[in-house]
Amino acid sequence: MERADILHLLYDADAGDVRRRAGETLLRVKGTRVFVRGLVEFSNVCRRNCRYCGLRAPNRKLARYTLTQAEVLEAAARAVASGADSIVLQSGEGATDAVWLAEVVREIVRSLRVPVALSVGERPARDYALWRDAGATRYLLKHETADPALYARLHPGHSLAERVACLRVLAGLGYAAGTGFMTGLPGQTPDSLADDILLARELGVTMCGAGPFIPQADTPLARAPGGGAALNLRVLSVLRLALPGADLPATTALASLGAGGGQAAGLRAGANVLMPCFTPERRRGDYRIYDGKAPVDMEAVDRAIAESGRTRGPDGEG
Repeated sequence: MERADILHLLYDADAGDVRRRAGETLLRVKGTRVFVRGLVEFSNVCRRNCRYCGLRAPNRKLARYTLTQAEVLEAAARAVASGADSIVLQSGEGATDAVWLAEVVREIVRSLRVPVALSVGERPARDYALWRDAGATRYLLKHETADPALYARLHPGHSLAERVACLRVLAGLGYAAGTGFMTGLPGQTPDSLADDILLARELGVTMCGAGPFIPQADTPLARAPGGGAALNLRVLSVLRLALPGADLPATTALASLGAGGGQAAGLRAGANVLMPCFTPERRRGDYRIYDGKAPVDMEAVDRAIAESGRTRGPDGEG
């Protein structure tokens, strides 16, 4: 599948036909299972200045927090008891002491015996290696956009090449590496959106998240138009066709769009992962990457799975 093929599927082919083909591919390659990965947002501290994100370091309106190790372990245990097949630990970039996080990972693996994924941004290779040795098997590092110039505008002081280099290091260390990008991002072009899919395929990632851009009030892009559900669902279907074996989440951002969106729609479009939030209730509102974040819990997950005619995991190590 070349760029021209992807562009045709994204913008010219009949949407119903693309969705049908994606559904057939999903059933053939991944089956009816939906993997449920419990998300714990353990810190909203961030050192970067991404122009679209409410966690950006210059945002003085955000109450910053970092959970204790005990709080993280308690949230992870609650997720597994509620039916999550694995744990995803997420934070802002630069928020985490490497040894501290390694201790958390090691205890989750020892006590709960589930796969652990990390999403804590760009770090030195030694940190990635430490966490891999502690038992983490997956790492999610979204590239956000495959357009180098757009990436540089949105991430002052950083480059797409740095991001991709980290993804290659992660794969070399034996992680099941995942990436992701936004749809409807201000400045995104049809070609760059096709390049997002091509980059994910080139990297050979095991997971790729595609969520709609949703503005956040305390960022430079507060007044930018958000991405729509129709494009995001179309991208999910094309991702399923271009990366048939990858795990694709129906994102919380998609659930947050309301009419025309929703995680059941994402599952029908080709997704096979849901990530309910187990961040302690008192801190969930402070993990404000974008505004209007939908409360995705296990009840919402079970409802989306039922509405899409699918079944739960169990999750694997891929």
